[in-house]
Amino acid sequence: MLSAEQKTFYGENGYLLVENAVTPEQLARLRDITYRLIDGSREVTESNEVYDLDKGHSAEAPRLTRIKLPHKRDPYFWELIRNSRMTEVLTDLLGPHTNLLTSKLNTKAPGGGRAVEWHQDWAFYPATNDSLLAFGLMLEDVTEENGPLMVIPGTHKGPVLSHQANGYFAGAINPDDPLFEPDKAVTLTGKAGDMTVHHVRALHGSAPNMSDRNRLILFYECSASDAWPILGASSYIHSLGQRAYWADIQERQITGEPQLVPRMADVPIRMPMPPAPDTGSIFKTQESAGAKSAFSS
Repeated sequence: MLSAEQKTFYGENGYLLVENAVTPEQLARLRDITYRLIDGSREVTESNEVYDLDKGHSAEAPRLTRIKLPHKRDPYFWELIRNSRMTEVLTDLLGPHTNLLTSKLNTKAPGGGRAVEWHQDWAFYPATNDSLLAFGLMLEDVTEENGPLMVIPGTHKGPVLSHQANGYFAGAINPDDPLFEPDKAVTLTGKAGDMTVHHVRALHGSAPNMSDRNRLILFYECSASDAWPILGASSYIHSLGQRAYWADIQERQITGEPQLVPRMADVPIRMPMPPAPDTGSIFKTQESAGAKSAFSS
């Protein structure tokens, strides 16, 4: 799927834009499922295991920040990551044995839908090596106005910045950090069906959605199967017993087989501790810990 030039670009910059990552038929089905899920939030008044509600949400005008774990809400989301052009991109970058860490459908509401403060995914879930990435499949066109993903090239080769605020792991860097260079950020816009890829250590964020339409991006966070999580990472997996965890690994296997010999790499790590008062989502983590915003006026 990927050319040698694309692989080299990803290796040097830590991000990539892949055009037409799904077929028109796949895109149409994804959008149909997504809008049905959004419609289903009309009867919801508080965030729950499926929906993260944004301020101003109502039955008449649904406003969401996220649909959680879409691959568990409709099997088509799981089918797609396992059997599509995205699967080819995944194995091109991570090798034949890959796992799904999590999925999320960010439905940033129009007219000020919430920003995602600058962060590195690696700060949330350090592992024995950094062969991890995130896909962001655009379900509608993404423009400058509706809060596109921004990435700072090359930061996947640098340090893990502090994500602490007020004594908590805040899931966001301090925008006053001297190593934060927002003037170098690249904005990733594209057409529906295009996909962004960013390395787990790449520094990224997104501004509020100031357009008059939802920003719908389906995210899959994936790892090479020989990248094993380190105890203390902010993940549900540490609440599982050994047998349940083994079953869970197999359920999340995208391609290939589980790898029982972790690959150890010399990579920088900070532990995401102590947890913020509310760790229900990245939005709640950042808000409840009092992370300083890079996007406030």
